[in-house]
Amino acid sequence: MFCHRCLVTIVIATIALVLVGAGAHARAGGGFSGGSRGGRTFSAPAPTPTAPTAAPIQRSMTQPSNTAAVGQTARPGLFGGGLFGGGLFGGLAAGFLGAGLFGLLFGQGLFGGMTGFASIIGLLLQIVLVVIVARLIFAWWQRRRNPIPAYAGARPATGHNFGGFGGFGRGQASPVGAPLTIAKSDYDAFEQLLGGIQAAYSAEDLSTLRTMVTPEMLSYFSEELAANASRGLINRVTSVKLLQGDLSEAWRDGDTDYATVAMKFALNDSMVDRASGRTVEGGQPTEVTELWTFRRTHGGNWLLSAIQQT
Repeated sequence: MFCHRCLVTIVIATIALVLVGAGAHARAGGGFSGGSRGGRTFSAPAPTPTAPTAAPIQRSMTQPSNTAAVGQTARPGLFGGGLFGGGLFGGLAAGFLGAGLFGLLFGQGLFGGMTGFASIIGLLLQIVLVVIVARLIFAWWQRRRNPIPAYAGARPATGHNFGGFGGFGRGQASPVGAPLTIAKSDYDAFEQLLGGIQAAYSAEDLSTLRTMVTPEMLSYFSEELAANASRGLINRVTSVKLLQGDLSEAWRDGDTDYATVAMKFALNDSMVDRASGRTVEGGQPTEVTELWTFRRTHGGNWLLSAIQQT
């Protein structure tokens, strides 16, 4: 009985940690890396003083080309190399065989009963195996749904600093797309979008968000807001202020312009209970550094098309 109570306690604690982790990244973007950067979606943005590194795009409607990025390593699929074939089914085979050998060592047979100390340990192992299998299946499904080539490697920042918007500096351009000159009016637009998007997100104003982000980013923000609503929470984002910014790269792809900028900004980010208005998470001023990619049809307005964490 004691061990079963311990097991229940462990499961509850694990669930609590998962829930806390799910709410740890609020604000527009939720701390994830997703969206589209045109032909450079799966290439690393050029490093800047504000953001020397960037997380890969984890979720995108842009499909990678058949040619893998430089430095990409092959990922095992359902089947792979190794004694058990590797991949998902190889991991399953090795896990179940390991559980069977554990039973043999304790005299319970290959699939022993559920009595005694060894059986309790076996139960714990089975739970661990179930969790591992679930994670493998989820990871495999995510790879099938959103394949993510590895980044091609860092590029040193070059060029001069621009005035305005915290002083942007141009990074070395990627091979895809022609270089694009960014003016002070563009930097001003980026700063205005930073504050406007966070304000509209905080107000759960999808109509306003639609005018500032691409349809893809709007769908991601809508999912986040729906998830907050299901928990009975509202994400309040206030006091957004740009502290520092650098231009990572800017280019033209056909009739579409792109600009990826690294931004360090201050904000007050909190999760508020819808019914009582009580702050349940966050509420303290904090600083965030992210890379935002904006796109526009040549001559049109800039729209947020991707967010990457650092």
